[in-house]
Amino acid sequence: MSDNIAYSYLLYFHSYWRYLALGLLIAAIVMAWRGWLGKMEYSAKDEKTALFTMIAMHIQFLVGIALYFMSPFVRFDGMKATMSDAHLRFWTVEHLSLMLIAVIIITLGRSAAKKLEVPTAKHKKIAIFFTIALVLILVSIPWPFTQVARPLFR
Repeated sequence: MSDNIAYSYLLYFHSYWRYLALGLLIAAIVMAWRGWLGKMEYSAKDEKTALFTMIAMHIQFLVGIALYFMSPFVRFDGMKATMSDAHLRFWTVEHLSLMLIAVIIITLGRSAAKKLEVPTAKHKKIAIFFTIALVLILVSIPWPFTQVARPLFR
């Protein structure tokens, strides 16, 4: 399979998988905030939602890494020029960095929550970590209204 075709398929997958990943993340956040503020038990459903969210985000990130190395928008030659061009800087540095940090935060949040015994503490850990990750993700998505706009659907 040529790189161009592989890139197109991966980009298509990446574009649609994000909705599943974001949907799971938002569901996990809502469940965690409700559980924390409502002083609810941390159920198997809460654990599975957090786990599936983390898995979905890891898949999204791994596909993104593959795209990163195939992308015509990522440039390593002449970093000074790359950093002075908003479009190249976004794809070469900002998008990858913020998404990596978000995935790490999700992973650390879930891992830390698993080690806790008190249900509300588990909910609190997931709520805070996943919410921070969501903010980072939303900032690093190339929304149609931004300078680095990409279509919402491919």
